[in-house]
Amino acid sequence: MTLDFAAFVAEATADPAVVGLVLKGSQAHEGMANSHSDHDLYVILADDTASELTALQGYRSARLDLVVTTLERFPQLADWDRYAIARSRVLLDRSDGEVTRIVAAMGRLGEEEAFRSAAALLDAYANLLYRSVKNHRDGNPLAGHLDAAASVGFLLDLLFALDRRPRPYNKYLAWELDRFPLPGWESTALLDTIARITATGEAAPQQRLFARVEAAARAAGHGAVLDAWGEDLALMRPNPDSPAHQHF
Repeated sequence: MTLDFAAFVAEATADPAVVGLVLKGSQAHEGMANSHSDHDLYVILADDTASELTALQGYRSARLDLVVTTLERFPQLADWDRYAIARSRVLLDRSDGEVTRIVAAMGRLGEEEAFRSAAALLDAYANLLYRSVKNHRDGNPLAGHLDAAASVGFLLDLLFALDRRPRPYNKYLAWELDRFPLPGWESTALLDTIARITATGEAAPQQRLFARVEAAARAAGHGAVLDAWGEDLALMRPNPDSPAHQHF
């Protein structure tokens, strides 16, 4: 049996047990859907209410993927799908606005949660950056390139945590930054620098980027994490003798 999206939405809307329908993925991101895009849909049932739609949990086809859950369990999906929910579209909310409130809350990390996360991510990013630059210095460009590429994930997680936002999936990174830039960052320059780092693994672009990250991290109260690196910070920072050291 192959389900049609529009027909399924009509059927689910007619089921009194359904209190919410939430569309995520490419179809929820303006301009991102293409001929290969399916519809990823959360079907949210009232707690302790029976519905035949429960049997469709995990249904997947080329055009429709379903996650059937309850209103109580819906927020728990943030453990693995937070960004997708944060940028989803609420198609139906019969929960006195609770579904809509949950979706909105997914897009904003708690202050303490974001601070703790940013501190750990900053240390992880600095570790890989340090390894990359050190490997380049020691004549091991392959290791330096691999460490540089690995650092980018921690970097992006960090930058979004500093703004108390979940990091977008790579597919939506440019989309997100175009519409919702990170404060203090020019989106095109940031993406170009990340692309260069992942493509080449060069040390200098990493060091120039780190200078910007260090300033942002210190302004956010993470100076202790950086200072714990001691003299090793000198290797991460731009070479002051380089004529390009002031350019991002």
